[in-house]
Amino acid sequence: MLLIRHGHIKPVAGKDFIGDILINGNRIAALGMHIDAPEAEVFDAEGLLVTPGFVDAHTHIGVDEEAMRWEGADYNEMSDPITPDMRAVDGINPMDEAFLNAVSAGVTAAMTGPGSANVIGGSFVAIKLRGNDVSDMILKDPAAMKAAFGENPKGCYGQQGHKKPVTRMGVAALLRENLWKAKRYAEEIADAEKDDSKKRPFDPELEALLPVIRKEIPLKCHAHRADDILTVIRIAKEMDINVTLDHCTEGHLIIPQLQKAGWPVLVGPSLGHKSKIELRNKSFKTPGLLEAAGLKVCLITDAPVIPLQYLPLCAGLAVKDGMTEEGAWRAITLNPAQVIGVEHRIGSLEPGKDADIAIFEGNPLRDIQARTRQVFIDGVPQLKD
Repeated sequence: MLLIRHGHIKPVAGKDFIGDILINGNRIAALGMHIDAPEAEVFDAEGLLVTPGFVDAHTHIGVDEEAMRWEGADYNEMSDPITPDMRAVDGINPMDEAFLNAVSAGVTAAMTGPGSANVIGGSFVAIKLRGNDVSDMILKDPAAMKAAFGENPKGCYGQQGHKKPVTRMGVAALLRENLWKAKRYAEEIADAEKDDSKKRPFDPELEALLPVIRKEIPLKCHAHRADDILTVIRIAKEMDINVTLDHCTEGHLIIPQLQKAGWPVLVGPSLGHKSKIELRNKSFKTPGLLEAAGLKVCLITDAPVIPLQYLPLCAGLAVKDGMTEEGAWRAITLNPAQVIGVEHRIGSLEPGKDADIAIFEGNPLRDIQARTRQVFIDGVPQLKD
């Protein structure tokens, strides 16, 4: 057992307090003002900030590797605009230095997966950022199915001899077509269970879309421009599926529609230059405006677009531009855990949850010089003294 003693505890799910956390194995056993555990090893956290490990709900860590622009770029299967049978777990390199860099800043879990070249790119996986075998790192797989709108799929395929999609209409049409096929496929499977003569051939692409059709996972929708975000909402309603609005760069321009739809908004990457036309309204003010509108906001790096270790920096910049500090803490801990569907394990400091804990000298959302003193993933310390 390990006792983290006398720290400034930020549970996120409750009020801050000065006290202790008891870790038993890979779980948090107890939190309190004073925990008596004479048999436990002690980590003296007096004067230090103790928080849940940070969580990013939209990255490409391990599939778009550091310093490996071509050989390590395994995140876009650009052989076809429709590739739902691609699985992030088959492209992640856990030896990528980005994992250690992220953990060193207090990030302990992330969703990672395909990029946005394809209209449907494949499934995302939620992983712990510890280990050398992806199979042992999985929190949830599949965690979402990637879809993309706007400039990226148009630019990747519209330039290839006018291969579809060339327009935003083409992007939406391809997505609808394949969702309808998956719905029909699901119905045929149900019919075949009652009548074996109706059994149809296995289709790996449609099979991969079944969790979306059955609302077991969301369609993870890359959409920057306001009209693209509204297209996502329209298709989600038509198809009766769950979605997340990823990037949501112009979300602040359509707040009433977002409030009515009620889908989570995953905002970012907000740091860096405006690299394409649909980012012209990119701003760190957006998270605060969406938070004030009552939406569930997550802050994302889109790593390696922003290296994952700068997730707390992005949270601090969002606070500087109007987001509440408590909202920013939730946006990099509990909110993404809830969006991913793993809040029963990570995202806050509560008894029974995984012992994924970050300990800081200073506040990383306020102080650029804040120092990470230790990070625990499943109760195991990750940083060397």
